[in-house]
Amino acid sequence: MSTTSTSETTHGSVRTRPALPRSRGPISTAVLTRFHGGALPTVDVAVADPWGDDLQLALYLCYELHYRGFADVDDDLEWDPALLALRGELERSFCAAARSVVAGGDDLDGEIAGLLVASDGEGGTSHFLRERGTVEHFREYIALRSVYHLKEADPQAWVIPRLEGAAKAGLVTVEHDEYGAGRGDRMHAGLFADMMRELGLSDAYGEFLDVAPAEVLAEVNLMSLFGLHRSLRGALVGQFAVVELTSSPGSQRLVDAARRLECGPATEHFYAEHVEADAVHEQLVRHGVIAPLVASDPAMAADVVFGIQAAVALDERLGRHVLGAWTQGRSALFGG
Repeated sequence: MSTTSTSETTHGSVRTRPALPRSRGPISTAVLTRFHGGALPTVDVAVADPWGDDLQLALYLCYELHYRGFADVDDDLEWDPALLALRGELERSFCAAARSVVAGGDDLDGEIAGLLVASDGEGGTSHFLRERGTVEHFREYIALRSVYHLKEADPQAWVIPRLEGAAKAGLVTVEHDEYGAGRGDRMHAGLFADMMRELGLSDAYGEFLDVAPAEVLAEVNLMSLFGLHRSLRGALVGQFAVVELTSSPGSQRLVDAARRLECGPATEHFYAEHVEADAVHEQLVRHGVIAPLVASDPAMAADVVFGIQAAVALDERLGRHVLGAWTQGRSALFGG
């Protein structure tokens, strides 16, 4: 696992764009070929596993063009017609797979009530880390989570212009906190980077993409999928609700784990910040975002429910992967 990068600087400084990862199959190979300036090869998305490493990496690569891009990749490829057409095929496959693993429906009150009492269970990842995880387990967990947390809140920001009125104002209020309430040194992504350096990990954006398994990529891709499609704006609000309504108990367990393992103050602080902040955000998301969104358009309830259920399903999928590897004495990293 990578150690601290000496070339990286902190909070608000210019960072080198990430290097491209290795391909994991014909679809990701095709995307990388286009990134290198070649014509996009023809691939058959229909035969690809929508949960597999090849499709998920290819989709992540396409989405990353809308975030920070990659070293030596032309920024104008963000709107390359061939890549956008392929991305559409990948999205349709992934979205259909996500819908196939959820119950659906429009019982929004029931879904929210379930989130408020939900726990990751005695066999959950945060329980494992608190009770018997090692420092290496903790470092590996942080490496996996860095794929999202080094751009924390960015996928959800896509939905801001797609909302109106009170729902927009409420979501911006939560995002304002995620971005440090106007202070660059308080941005949650920056606090996560502080923790990575304390744990001896590189905090370079995209550093661990090459070892992130499909389960990690799928979670981040789900956020980007929802955020980049106006038709899925309600689902993005549902995904955001899962994060804000459920993270406080797990974050407290991770504070306990960090103390037991003597990880250091930056590690404790990152999760302690989320215990406090997300307890407040729970109320803001429920009453300041979801309530006005559904009041103005009752049909949004089913979309929010889909977002909640899909986010929970993918989080559980990732948890099974990580704990399955750890309990067998293996690394949860791709190729581990």
